[in-house]
Amino acid sequence: MKNNQGLTQFYKYALIGLSCALIDIGVLNALLFAFPTQDAGWLTTFNTVAYTAAILNSYVWNSRYTFNVQKNKKQFVGFILQATASLFIANGVFIGGIWIMDALAILPDWAETNTAKGLSMLLSSLSSFFFMKWFVFRR
Repeated sequence: MKNNQGLTQFYKYALIGLSCALIDIGVLNALLFAFPTQDAGWLTTFNTVAYTAAILNSYVWNSRYTFNVQKNKKQFVGFILQATASLFIANGVFIGGIWIMDALAILPDWAETNTAKGLSMLLSSLSSFFFMKWFVFRR
């Protein structure tokens, strides 16, 4: 029964993750459309804004449906700490991915950015799930 609960949590997390991914990619691409850049500083800023919008969505839905817990200050602080750690992972993978793909020069800039963003989202989401399951929303 406990394994099924963990699997159910992961599936719920993945579905909510899809909505977060749409927000994350949507905000990033909207910013890049409005302010085109390949500058690492601006890309990091844009990625941080996009990630923050997605992570707020994640907190609301995951606390309510995936982990089904009552929100409290201690939990919120834990969520902010895990979000910050996941943001460092997201930005590191995002900028590192762009740097590597730019050096290879096989894709257009927009494709490099979105490929790096996808990898960034995958790795930061996985880390975020385990942080939330084992530390933030632990019963």
